[in-house]
Amino acid sequence: MSDSKLAGQFFDAAIGLLERVRDEEAGAVAAAGAAIADTVASGGRLFAFGAGHSSLAAQDVVYRAGGLALMNLLAVPGTLGVDVMPATLGSALERVDGLASAVLDSSPARSGDLLVIISLSGRNALPVEMAQNARALGLTVVGVTSVAYTTGTKSRHVSGGFLRDHCDIVLDSKIAIGDAELTADGVEAPFAPASTVVTSALMQAMMATAAEQLVARGIEPPLLRSGNVDGGHEWNGRVMREYGDRIFYRH
Repeated sequence: MSDSKLAGQFFDAAIGLLERVRDEEAGAVAAAGAAIADTVASGGRLFAFGAGHSSLAAQDVVYRAGGLALMNLLAVPGTLGVDVMPATLGSALERVDGLASAVLDSSPARSGDLLVIISLSGRNALPVEMAQNARALGLTVVGVTSVAYTTGTKSRHVSGGFLRDHCDIVLDSKIAIGDAELTADGVEAPFAPASTVVTSALMQAMMATAAEQLVARGIEPPLLRSGNVDGGHEWNGRVMREYGDRIFYRH
């Protein structure tokens, strides 16, 4: 069987995007990593939020080997993706005004904490309102989004603004509007989205920077080890005991 030409094209597109964000977003990644390190060092807590497929990159940094133990998922019921039936309900909930404020008010998030909000388009009410309300509560807000949507689409929030307009730090994923890298004869719609690959890479680069920053300040980064390697379970138990008051996925 010959190699797939389209598969190669997708890898090339993804690699090109990764190289772009590595080079063009280096300053934003450094700023986000420093903000996370500041939060950890000052006793604050870390949260990540994303709706729909953007939630995948948020989940990717929560309770995982090699990740910061302090990163918690800020979940909005029904919006994490295809776990709700019908799946289209999740998309509808992203456009509901007031939902984000209700979630934040009932969450453990408080002034001095940091929230990473992931939204590819950044145009729906939920991520925009989440950013607005989080900043009003005194959280540092890092947004991971595609800035292209701010010039090529209209906001669905009553303010007319996008996620990027309400963040302390913005990381641009460079994903084109529509999130599909390939077209081909005989295929009526563009296909092969790369936003999950690129956004997850930005998140991990941010976490790596935070670990680097913490070490530079003489603080051991509270990282988790794989439970499938010898000593990993004991290591994670120590970290979770030490930082238990800032870890909410065990309560």
